Amino acid sequence: MVNADGSVPVMLVTGGSGGIGQALVRRLRTQGCHVVVAARDAARLQAWADEVGAEAVPTDVTMTPAVDALVAGVLERHGRIDGVAHCVGSIVLKPLHLTSDEEWERTLQLNLTSAFRLMRAVVAKHRAPVSIALVSTSAAAVGLPNHEAIAAAKAGLEGLVRAAAATYASRGVRVNAVAPGLVRTPLAARITGSEAALKTSLALHPIGRIGEPDDVAAMLEHLLHPSHSWITGQVIGVDGGMSTLRQM
Repeated sequence: MVNADGSVPVMLVTGGSGGIGQALVRRLRTQGCHVVVAARDAARLQAWADEVGAEAVPTDVTMTPAVDALVAGVLERHGRIDGVAHCVGSIVLKPLHLTSDEEWERTLQLNLTSAFRLMRAVVAKHRAPVSIALVSTSAAAVGLPNHEAIAAAKAGLEGLVRAAAATYASRGVRVNAVAPGLVRTPLAARITGSEAALKTSLALHPIGRIGEPDDVAAMLEHLLHPSHSWITGQVIGVDGGMSTLRQM
């Protein structure tokens, strides 16, 4: 992967040590990109970055000063950011009446506010064209039991995608999101590790299987690629047909 001017793309991946983040980082490194990986666990992050030849920057993306410093640091060291993938998130599966204020606030912080702060830092500090790709969920489009908190947070993220894409299109800033169904990641281990829960989830995916991290990473890579510069303001389902198909 190269930019139009022949330079090596600089990609920033937050949540880059998680399941989807790792799959994306591996893809981007295979394409020859310089990848800056950010996550909270410094030791785990550094070990992963060393393994794939990426640049590790320990960062808590729920904190504004940390996010601002992350973006400023990448720009200071490399002079540009060509793509940003925000792979930070959480899963809270509880009905509304059993969800505490703390769980609600934390869900919003991780899944919506962190994306807002990262995008704000990028567009405020970086004046050149850039592709930003976020991770939503099919639960934002389909009513699923016990998904109230995460569905609300990710639905807000999808609104953020469309509005920011409109605001910054004239600057060459592209903003998109992928909306996965259930993906086999450490974050989803409580579901995928339960035979009963997994069986229920499989029935929701018409294609007959749950997702793998690379399924989602492949679409994120597509959205970040400089040759796909006519795609913006889109939320693309990568969910085995879960959000749009019904089997009779």
